[in-house]
Amino acid sequence: MLWKASPLTTARILSLSVGNGCRNVRPTLNVRCLTTQSEATVSALPLAATVFSTPLYVALTPAFNQKPSEPNPKENVVALDPEIFNHPIRRDILHLVVTHYRDSLRQGSANTKTRGEVRGSGAKIRPQKGSGKARLGDAQSPMLRGGGVAFGPKPRDFSTKLPRKVIQMGMRIALSAKVREQKFGVMTRLDWPNGRTKYLSQRLSGFQQTLFITGEDQVSTGIQRAIRNIPFVALTKADEVNVYELLQWSRIILDCKAVEFFERTLGKNSLYIPPTTS
Repeated sequence: MLWKASPLTTARILSLSVGNGCRNVRPTLNVRCLTTQSEATVSALPLAATVFSTPLYVALTPAFNQKPSEPNPKENVVALDPEIFNHPIRRDILHLVVTHYRDSLRQGSANTKTRGEVRGSGAKIRPQKGSGKARLGDAQSPMLRGGGVAFGPKPRDFSTKLPRKVIQMGMRIALSAKVREQKFGVMTRLDWPNGRTKYLSQRLSGFQQTLFITGEDQVSTGIQRAIRNIPFVALTKADEVNVYELLQWSRIILDCKAVEFFERTLGKNSLYIPPTTS
């Protein structure tokens, strides 16, 4: 739509659009001179409205069953990105990602020898005719004991390919599933300066089948040494965890650095895959 507009009118349109917070219309101006009454071409291009999601608030988890004399961190909450921790649950995506990960774990080292690889002479055992028995070749025949294997397994690569964005979506779905099941916790920091397994095991009495995830570049030696001897409890880094581990453990607890890592790495390049109808 073309129309003559003065600089005052144009400025008023811009102020109304920005002041009202309207994101549906973006004015595109092609003005030769803003100080004179020259003609200005204004075109309105419709844009999709920007959606501002409400953060997801989660109370901080007490650090290793704190004593009654210690301050309770549940009075504090941490805001989580709903794009990461409140993603719609997609079982089909989880199946794809878990299958892709388990395929990469297969060694594919099974190997058998064919009749051409079995040691022995290639001479014919008996004449073709005259014996009254079935025709038979050399001793490496698959029909004979000690012979080769027909159509046996050979070393192969079982790994499959999966788009990176689908794997990232699987991480978002796995984290969101733990939040919805209330098997998700956040701590300020994962540290155990004492380094003694005995005392840490007493403080972790209520954290069975728990995976602790830290976003620190260097994991504390004290907690790493103390937690490795406690059964049903593990510690890993945020950049090393995968969807299979998130689903395998009953509960996951992150520190604030791990939350920041997931929001930074999984909050970009979102991908939508429509669910398949069966």
